[in-house]
Amino acid sequence: MSARPMPQHPPLQLLRLSLVAVWLWTAAASLLQWQGESTALLAAGGIASPHIQAWLIAGGAAVDLLLGLWLLWRPGRAAYAASFAAMLAMTLAATALLPVLWLHPLGPLSKNLPIAAALWLLWHSSTRDGRSG
Repeated sequence: MSARPMPQHPPLQLLRLSLVAVWLWTAAASLLQWQGESTALLAAGGIASPHIQAWLIAGGAAVDLLLGLWLLWRPGRAAYAASFAAMLAMTLAATALLPVLWLHPLGPLSKNLPIAAALWLLWHSSTRDGRSG
């Protein structure tokens, strides 16, 4: 038996791939905007130290990249749970730093609600060994 999970049903696979795109794009955008939006958001949230900003941006981008690749190459319950935990932690951190982001018209935090639902659906559609149900 292969350690690689069996393919998911097409709608679930599309849902998973859309989350892969979100994680990978978020990693890239964080790095592309290192000296722009990324540091501006942290500074607006009260984190003025360039060293702490650099660690948070690089660390966040690394987590985003790893989760995107994990969901792409080895999807399964562990990847969905880790993605949910990271999304929740980042949402709580962003809420603590800049709660006004919940009122932003483009919804940088409110978009995490359907992401949470998608991860829950994917987690429940997978068996414990990672195969789609």
